Amino acid sequence: MSIVSTLRDAARKRAAYNRTVAEIEALPLDVALDLGIYREDARRIAQSAVYGA
Repeated sequence: MSIVSTLRDAARKRAAYNRTVAEIEALPLDVALDLGIYREDARRIAQSAVYGA
């Protein structure tokens, strides 16, 4: 994999991470709680969803 491909992949993942965090934080509180999601966990959830582990 070339350095350009690696950088593109990293940028794509970072954008997906940021988008996921924003979407979780924007959930109405009642919907988030119904799903068992706490806004404070948005970064952890996004990390797991985008990067795995």
